[in-house]
Order: sequence, then C-alpha cells, then structure tokens
Amino acid sequence: MESTKSQVTFMLTGFAAVRRRRRTSQGVAPRVMGRSAVQLYQDLAQASGGQAIQVTKSELSLATSVIVDSSASAVVTVFQASRNPGRPDSFNFTVDSSLQNITAYITGDSALTFSLTSSTGVSQTSSQSSGPLAFVTTAGNLRRLSLNTDNETGLWQLSVSSNNPYLVKVTGQSSVDFIYNLVEEHEGAHGDFSVKEGRPLSGGNTSFLVTVTGSDTVKVTEVTLFDSSGPTEVKGSLQSLGSNDFLVTFSGIPAGEFVLILKGEASSSTSRSTSSSFQRQASTQIKTSSISVTAQANNTNIEPGTTISIPFTVAATADGVITDSTTETFTVRVSNDRSYTSTSPSSVTTVAGSGGKANGTVTLTAPSSAASGSDVTLTIEGENAAATDINYVVLRFSVTAKVTDVNRPVCQVVNTSTCDSTSLLCASSQWEFIANFTDGINGTGIESVTISQGNGTLNMSTVVEAGGENITLVTYTASCCSPIVELTAVDSVGNVGTCVGQARVLTTPPPTTMTPATTTTPATTTTPATTTTPATTSAVQTTSTGGYTLNISTIVWLTVVFSVLWK
Repeated sequence: MESTKSQVTFMLTGFAAVRRRRRTSQGVAPRVMGRSAVQLYQDLAQASGGQAIQVTKSELSLATSVIVDSSASAVVTVFQASRNPGRPDSFNFTVDSSLQNITAYITGDSALTFSLTSSTGVSQTSSQSSGPLAFVTTAGNLRRLSLNTDNETGLWQLSVSSNNPYLVKVTGQSSVDFIYNLVEEHEGAHGDFSVKEGRPLSGGNTSFLVTVTGSDTVKVTEVTLFDSSGPTEVKGSLQSLGSNDFLVTFSGIPAGEFVLILKGEASSSTSRSTSSSFQRQASTQIKTSSISVTAQANNTNIEPGTTISIPFTVAATADGVITDSTTETFTVRVSNDRSYTSTSPSSVTTVAGSGGKANGTVTLTAPSSAASGSDVTLTIEGENAAATDINYVVLRFSVTAKVTDVNRPVCQVVNTSTCDSTSLLCASSQWEFIANFTDGINGTGIESVTISQGNGTLNMSTVVEAGGENITLVTYTASCCSPIVELTAVDSVGNVGTCVGQARVLTTPPPTTMTPATTTTPATTTTPATTTTPATTSAVQTTSTGGYTLNISTIVWLTVVFSVLWK
C-alpha cells in the first residue's frame, strides 16, 4: 500500500467486540475476530488513508456507501487523524470554495459522541441525525456526516469525545490536489535532484518534490509532516521551482509515521467566500526508516526476450548517515508487477570497516511475448535481522522492442487527374489522386495514412507483391475547389513519410486574330494566265476573326489568277 500509494478500506463482520460468541447446531463456535485482529486491520487502514469499518452483516449495505464515496472522481483528503489510545480532542480543517460533496467520517465505539462547528459558529451534535450542518448516517462503528456547507467556507471544527481508539477523516471533491515524491539526491532529471520511491531516513534531512495539481492560481504557504498519534508537527522550508512545483526540505525528522499536509491560498477570491485558504492532506502515511536501499539501472528500457542486471545497495543508518561500525545482515525481497522472471540474493551482509554498504544484483527477464510499449515496475526491499524495520526502492522499465526499421515510408504517384480551369462551378467537378506507399521488404508495414491537407475522401487497400513487400494503395478524391492534397503515412515503429499531389489544370488556348488578306501587289508582267507563282513556304494553320481556317498558299494562288484575269 505504501509503495503504490493505494488506499484500502476494510469491512469487518464477525468480531467479539460487537456480539457474543454462540455455538452452531453442530456445537462448533463460529470464528470471530478478536480485538487484536481488529486493531491490526485498523492500523493497516490508517497507514493507507482508509478505514476499518466494523458492521454486522445486516448493516453491510449501509457501510458500502463509503466505497461509493471513495470511488467518485476527484476525491481529495482534506484532513485525517486518529487517537489510539482514545481521548477527547478537537480537530480543525479548512473548507475552500473548490470543495464539493464534503463528507466527514468518524469510526469509533458506540459510546462515542461528537459535535461539528462551522466557520460561522453554527453547531450540530451527534444527537442530531439531521441538523443545520450535516446529515448523519450510522452503520456499525461508522458515522458518516454529509456536510451542507451553504457557502460557509473557512475553518471548521470537529470535536470527538471518546476514551477508546477512533479515527476522523474529511474528504471532498475538488480539482485542486497535490502529489509528492521523495528526493534522493541533488542531481538527476530535475536539474539538481532526483526522486525515488521509498521511506525517508529518520534523523536526517529529507526533501520532497511537491506539485500542486488542478489549479494555476494557488499559492502554497506551508507544508508540514504531521503525526496525529503524537501529535507531532514538523514544518518544512519551501523553495519554489516555478509553475506549481516546490522543493520542501525537513531538517532532522524524528522516527515514526507522518502524513504530508499542504496549506495555501488562492490568488483570487470567489463568490462563495471571502477566505481564500485551502488545505489538503496526503492519504498514505510516510514512515521513516534507519535502512538505506538504493539502486541505479544503467538503462530504463528492456527488450522482449532479454535480461537486464540492476545493482543495489543496502546499508544501516543513524541520524541519516550510513554506519560503518557493525556487521549486519539484511533480508532481501524482490518483486515486479508483471510476474517476470527475476533473480536476487535472499540476503546481503555489511562488513565493518568496508563503508557500511552491502551490495547485490537483481536480474530481470522480459519474456519474448512481452508487448512493446508496456512497462514493468520492480521493487527491491531490505529488512533488518530483527524484522523491525524495512525500506525499499522502486524502479520502472519500459518494454521496447529493438527497432530494425529506420526507413520512412516511400510514396510513388500513380495517377493525377485534371480539373478544368475555365469551370466557374468547381464544386460540380472532381479530381482523383492515386499513389502507392511502400515500407520496404524489411519494413514493419504501413500502420496508418491520414490527410494532412485537403478535405476529400481517402480510400486504402493493401496488396503483397511477389517479393513479399507490402504496398498500400491510396485513392484520394476531392472537388476541384480543393486541388491540393498532402498525405502522411506512418509505419508500425513511427517512421513518417509524406506525399503531395495537385490536380493538373486543363486549359483552352485563347483565340488569335489573323490579318485579312485584302491587300495584294498588282501584277505588272504579261505572265500567261496558265502560269502561277508557286508557294515556297510551308502551310501554316491559323484562325481568322470569323473563325474560318484557310491555307495561305491557296490565298496567294487565287490572288495571282484574279489579277491576271482582271487585267
């Protein structure tokens, strides 16, 4: 639950604290849950930010409303605290204008009483199932308070009176929340530090990368580590990294279990409230450790059918510093979320005077059937010999098949039809563009062809040539109003090829004017009428203004004959 930040709620039936044991008709007493077992479930639930709800089977349907609440979208934790052993106490929490469907939960014995007070001073007690502030539902040891905020944002208070253990939790739906990661060292992906998943070392300086989500108008004013069982509260120093990222450093945090609480202000007020304060709390507890577990993979990718090796180190610490004065053996456990085959030592041992570190190597094998593009999460745990302390490190690997296709798809234009440039109604005529996309014999094949430019219709078909090469035949049809098309082809490994086509324009040459043949040179010789002057030039076709086509040699011959006869 800690490494995955999972929230778990237990529904418990059949426990000794609620009903007396009774025997069945066969004389065998049914199994019931003792107080120690109930407390174990309560501790587990609290560690994850969930609840342990004790109900009879007849009350189970009422208690399942908690599951419906937690599975709703955008549920955030505003506040959560426990008292074990129990004692009367009051808890403050802030309601901001972004919160909706606010619900408070109290789990405790039947003698527990409470009172709720709004930011305007209105109160409601546990004797009122429906009051001015909330509607209360009771199922087993659970009281569910559905709050009616009615624009009453600001600081609310929930007071609980009980001498037995109990837990208080307030949630709501909001887009404003935060995520956090433990900072391991001041170098890496973020420029001056890297992040890891694991427990911080007790007694040493600890830093977290905190990112506010869902809003660009909030200002973080305070981040604290809060131990509700103490109570102990440690404030961190804030360093803005730009945007909504903050580096929060805590100095010398004590051993124990903490939750991260973030407080801040909105940069602009809303119609619901004049207060702009908000509060969020991480659900999962942060438990400190005196064991250091580190691992560094040379490559974050793993190919199907291959094995990678990950070296790791386990060491004991005191006040956050590795100790080198004792010999200690640590139990090692390795798991992954894909059930891939892995090997690792079952234990490692530090040797005094050798730096205090125990080294080991984990191997992880991805099966040949592993899907490229998936991922696998590897967790390496180290536990001390007394089994009283544990720490872990989480690494994530991407499954990536080896890329052999590095060539982009190639386009070959087959045919481009024409559009008449004289058409005034381009929408009434269409043109067609036909092309072939190929990815080569060793290619991975065309995955998709899309229209990057143009608004026509695209049809595709795939054929395999005799040599084994896949050819994708594409036919694009559009109106002559859209005479240009650009197609983009992507193969199975992401190589991209393009193809551009443009309709050919069919033009009709404009008519030309021929000089009228009305001027001739009079014949001054006595050439016989039967003699003609031969045409020595080649025949040229031209068009007159009247649209009739004549042969120039014929015109010259008729002119000479007419001139002789006239004279």
